[in-house]
Amino acid sequence: MSIDGQTFLTAEWRDLLMLNYEVDPACLSRYVPKGTQLDSFQDKTYLSLVGFRFCRTKFRGYLPVPFHSEFEEINLRFYVRRTTKTETRRGVVFIAEIVPSQMIAKTARWVYGENYVRRRMQHHVVEQGSEKSAEYGWRAADGWCTLRARTAGEPSLPKDGSLQQFISEHYWGYSAQKNQTSLEYCVEHDPWKIWTCSESEFAGNPADLYGDELSRILRRPPDSAFVADGSPVSVLSGQSIT
Repeated sequence: MSIDGQTFLTAEWRDLLMLNYEVDPACLSRYVPKGTQLDSFQDKTYLSLVGFRFCRTKFRGYLPVPFHSEFEEINLRFYVRRTTKTETRRGVVFIAEIVPSQMIAKTARWVYGENYVRRRMQHHVVEQGSEKSAEYGWRAADGWCTLRARTAGEPSLPKDGSLQQFISEHYWGYSAQKNQTSLEYCVEHDPWKIWTCSESEFAGNPADLYGDELSRILRRPPDSAFVADGSPVSVLSGQSIT
């Protein structure tokens, strides 16, 4: 897809591990930005914990970020939509985004109003033949929190109308702002190939970041899990909506 707008950041997102949980819509209602509404797949509402690698990061598409071009991110997100005069835009809302750099966290909070936090982080991605294992973690108040999975088979583009397509193919981001408006921004990337997972789990206690209700959801087995190969991405500057 291609949307006119100024590019704020380019990068490659790689080895995206996505753990997906069916939830009661009521537990997400207070996070929904103004001007959007909760989206669902086959009348089910999903919350996703996503770990991935930021690579070759550049501001404005050409300015390398010294000492911060490659790093991990883990985010907790859910799905919304916004109807304009010409289309329905499917997007994501981030409850919290974890990165290992204070500079990156401060910049993202300033530009997009997102809830970025800095934590000590680690990741481990290994490919052996047709199998891939991916693990991402952060240091919480009560020890390490870790999401991990092992894939099975060869990757392929998700089928049209599938849950994998619903989760992975969102090209808009929305964040609630302090002035009671919302920010809308576009993320451009090609569709990702997907591996299904033979094993997946989350371990740890993330209550210091997400609170007790969402932490209980994450500690149960995910309702679905997959790993996406990723691609180059362009994050465009945002605009205010009401």
